[in-house]
Amino acid sequence: MSNKVKDSAEEKTEFGELLKYTTLGYAGGLFLGALLDFLGFQLSAIGQWIVRTLSGEGESIFEGIYALRQRFRHATRSLAEAYGWGKFMGMSTPWFIDWMSRLLGVDVYGVEGFYIPYFYALSDQIGANISGLIFLWRKEHSWSKAIIQYIRQPVMLTSLLIIFIVPIGLLGARLTGFSPTTQVYTALETIVANLCWVPPLVGWLGEVLER
Repeated sequence: MSNKVKDSAEEKTEFGELLKYTTLGYAGGLFLGALLDFLGFQLSAIGQWIVRTLSGEGESIFEGIYALRQRFRHATRSLAEAYGWGKFMGMSTPWFIDWMSRLLGVDVYGVEGFYIPYFYALSDQIGANISGLIFLWRKEHSWSKAIIQYIRQPVMLTSLLIIFIVPIGLLGARLTGFSPTTQVYTALETIVANLCWVPPLVGWLGEVLER
């Protein structure tokens, strides 16, 4: 089997694997949020940190494990693996943004704090997008060719679109009065913003249509 055919066969299942990890993160965030609310920790900052991490980045943990597993298997490098690595490495950024915002006195429950769930939901997506572009550059050995391949990749274009659309929705929700004053609300806000499942879905659908 040629390397090109082998690479194609491996990638046909990879995005499907990445997709299933998102639901695990959603379920974990909602369950923990409900538990913390029941225990009376509705406004716990540490609770929000963990709930948002699970709801917005839970899949990144699993995708990082997936990327590590691919390395241990010595699998051929692929766009899906690069996507998973990027998400895993980008997940710590919102922790810093969240705690610095609180220290600076930002009202994390009001309109001015709309960006916090955005970074929890999509900092890993931003990392995935950058990692995917770097993967294409290494593959093509040219930025111009990499960008051409980038705009031909539905997964990468979908990811880029989400990165720019989601903050508008979050700001709109806060302007209309929504406030994450319970841990379940915190989880739901992050889940709604966390459209990271859309690019893998696009990739998976593309794989299905090619079969």
